Amino acid sequence: MGDQRENVEAAGEGTGSLAKRLLASFVFIPCLLIIAHRGGLYYLILIDMVIMIGMWEFYKMMEAKGLNPYKVIGIVSGIALSWYVFFQQGIYANFLLSLIFMGIMILELVRSEKGLAVYHISVTIFGVFYVAWLGSHLILLRELPYLKGLDYSVGFSFVLLVFTLTWCYDTGAFTVGRLIGRTKLFPRISPGKTMEGAIGGILFAIAGILILRTLNAHYLSVTEAVSLAVIASIFGQLGDLVESMLKRDVKIKDSSRAIPGHGGILDRFDSLLFTAPLLYYLMKYFILG
Repeated sequence: MGDQRENVEAAGEGTGSLAKRLLASFVFIPCLLIIAHRGGLYYLILIDMVIMIGMWEFYKMMEAKGLNPYKVIGIVSGIALSWYVFFQQGIYANFLLSLIFMGIMILELVRSEKGLAVYHISVTIFGVFYVAWLGSHLILLRELPYLKGLDYSVGFSFVLLVFTLTWCYDTGAFTVGRLIGRTKLFPRISPGKTMEGAIGGILFAIAGILILRTLNAHYLSVTEAVSLAVIASIFGQLGDLVESMLKRDVKIKDSSRAIPGHGGILDRFDSLLFTAPLLYYLMKYFILG
């Protein structure tokens, strides 16, 4: 009787979680599309919110590990980096990164709490690079038309591209993995992921980008579209595994409960933190020339 009650409760919890996930998606996705289409400062502020919450989650994870990063300094540095990237198009970003790097090390000199200086500095800077720098490529993608002499509206297509690839892969990997997944992909880090799911995710990503190419990504050839789907799927999966590794290290399930039914910002954007830089540099140097 107890087992039956537990199963019913688990089923009810799963149903509630699914409802929350669908509701959050119905709210977030239209907002993302509207703001990304408009671009400019509106889109910058949206990505800043993602970076700010993501960095807070990361630093709280590090505190769970017993470390003491400079949360406020790290988050302010990450937001400043995103604004610098927006106005400078990523040019000379190494200048600001150098200032952030040196500033955090100097701050450690005056910290009253002694010991673990290397860890405090390292995790603070890690958060800036992992969340803010990689996340800022979502801004660079939207602003890429300026560098390439294209109509600014094309940047919306670039944003659609990275989100379509990433979320189609995630959806395909989850669906196929649940249905026929048997062979573990990386059991030491994420026991639930399977090879069958990964292959299904790649196929979903290919289908998604080919549909997008038909609708508005006409700048891609079929070969380029399929190649992007495969490469982005691999990098997105690696991004997901990296975040799983960090959570497993600090012994937590979700980075936070910021998004109902989805977990934290890092749980939803972990793959995008890898696919956005990849697509930006491939588009900038190879596809758009």
